[in-house]
Amino acid sequence: MSKLQQKWTIFLCLMTLVGCVTVTPPAPVIVNGAAGYLEKIALPQGSSITIAIIDLDTPGVIIAQKSFNIVRAPVPFKFLLPEDTINSSTNYGVVAMILYQGKVIFQTYDRFPVINNQKFTTEVIMKPVPYAG
Repeated sequence: MSKLQQKWTIFLCLMTLVGCVTVTPPAPVIVNGAAGYLEKIALPQGSSITIAIIDLDTPGVIIAQKSFNIVRAPVPFKFLLPEDTINSSTNYGVVAMILYQGKVIFQTYDRFPVINNQKFTTEVIMKPVPYAG
């Protein structure tokens, strides 16, 4: 085998190895739990829930959100967030609200921090919204 053939053989082997390298993407940050309320009452038919991960320090900043129709609570939830979207200096939390006929009937009033406190599972408790008449 000539020197040129040896060089080409080595080159082809190296190129084959380079093609075999697999890059594993970073695992997502998973936040899950359940959102509910303590009152022993049934939800009216046609209720929906919105659950969101928010920036607790910046009003109005929603990181991720899900809305869907529900029949009863508690409602399980799960969010998969790309690791590179998480900022270690941000205080994240989960909030939720239940709507019926376009009006909020239950919502969170307390903070339910997640992620940067090393808590990735939480139970979110909503309270009734006072009727304004």
